[in-house]
Amino acid sequence: MTIKEQFERDIIKKYRPKLWARFIRALQDYQMIEEGDTVGVAISGGKDSLLLAKLLQEVKLHGDFDFNLVFISMDPGFSEENRELIVKNCETLGIPVNIIRSDVFEVANKLDPKRPCYMCAKMRRGFLYTKAKEFGCNKLALGHHFNDVIETTMLNILYAGSFKTMVPKVKAENFDDITLIRPMIYIHEEDIRKIMKSNDITCMTCGCRIASNELPSKRREIKHLIRDLKEIYPIVDQNIFKSAANVNLNAILGYKDEDEYFDFNYIFERGKRQ
Repeated sequence: MTIKEQFERDIIKKYRPKLWARFIRALQDYQMIEEGDTVGVAISGGKDSLLLAKLLQEVKLHGDFDFNLVFISMDPGFSEENRELIVKNCETLGIPVNIIRSDVFEVANKLDPKRPCYMCAKMRRGFLYTKAKEFGCNKLALGHHFNDVIETTMLNILYAGSFKTMVPKVKAENFDDITLIRPMIYIHEEDIRKIMKSNDITCMTCGCRIASNELPSKRREIKHLIRDLKEIYPIVDQNIFKSAANVNLNAILGYKDEDEYFDFNYIFERGKRQ
């Protein structure tokens, strides 16, 4: 049995409850993919996007509706070693990836050498939207998982003073005809690591200085904080996730809807009682 065949078997059999079942539930809960969609799958070369690609291939193979897949990888300035690793892993797993070069790393580091992440992420997202549109996609799938969601929630609370999370699907900014989807929103990072390790697949990080621990990362700090909290209260991660689906608009100090802000006085005058 090839690595590809074993990996696909593990998705359906060995890791069915933790990967396949959660993936299908997310697709159904948030109505992410519909008949006739053309889904662009963003391949970063990391473990998350590789698993996303294989899960979507399995859905297309075993699902009861037809849709198309296009696998898009942006090379923002990877080392030759990292680029070769992406090519090797995609060939091994049977992912027909389209790799397109850009200079995002170089530009982002010039614009903000101390904190390049925001600019890098913004430029990479714009690049992917543009290429997805060129390939005729109406959806763009990203490999964000459960842990990314709860870390983003906590980052916004602790460092931005806002309650905002990473949603399962959203209309792309400046690309009205493309919807961004996150089908792995229920899948835990540790389970992604397990299937990669059990199939002896070595994946790259994003290839930048922050991923290599050369620069400080607020997300890394939050990851460690949640890990420590789980030692005290094991389901704290689940509660962080669920909190975004249990917002009581009568028990907050204000909220935004699109660009309009509603303050506490508006909420109070509305007359709802607890």
